[in-house]
Amino acid sequence: MPDRLAPGDTAPAFTLPDADGNQVSLADHLGRRVIVYFYPAALTAGCTKQACDFTDNLAVFAEAGYDVLGISPDEPEKLARFRDKESLKVTLLADPDRQVLTAYGAFGEKTMYGRTVTGVIRSTLVIDPSGKVERAFYNVKATGHVAKLLRDLKI
Repeated sequence: MPDRLAPGDTAPAFTLPDADGNQVSLADHLGRRVIVYFYPAALTAGCTKQACDFTDNLAVFAEAGYDVLGISPDEPEKLARFRDKESLKVTLLADPDRQVLTAYGAFGEKTMYGRTVTGVIRSTLVIDPSGKVERAFYNVKATGHVAKLLRDLKI
C-alpha cells in the first residue's frame, strides 16, 4: 500500500502544469483551504462525472473559502481537451511522472474488479490555510463524492 497522508501531516509541496501549460503550485494557495482531488484519467466516464460535479459546485466551494485542484497523470494537452469538451471550470493539473500522486498516497496498488493492479487511487485531500492536511479521503467513489464532501465539510 502507498503511504497515505493523515490529518496533521504537512501537505507535500508541488508545482505542476495546468491544461494550458502554466505552472501552478500548492504554495500559490497558502492562506486558503484547498481541495486537491486525484483521479485516474481525463475523458473517462467516472472522472468526467466527478469533474463536472466539482465544476457545478465550484462557486459554493469558493464562497466557503476553498480552492479546488484536480490532478491526474494525463498530459496538459489531454487536460485541455477534457476541459473544453466538458466545459470544466476546475483547475486541472498534469502529473505524468506520478510524483505528486505518489507523494500524496494516491498512486499504488489497488483492487479493481477483484484483481490487484497498480494505478491511481481516486482520493481527495483537504489542505488547511497553513499547508497541513485537514482531511484525507482515499478510494472515494466518482459519483456522489462531491455531495458527500459538501456534507462532510458542512458547506
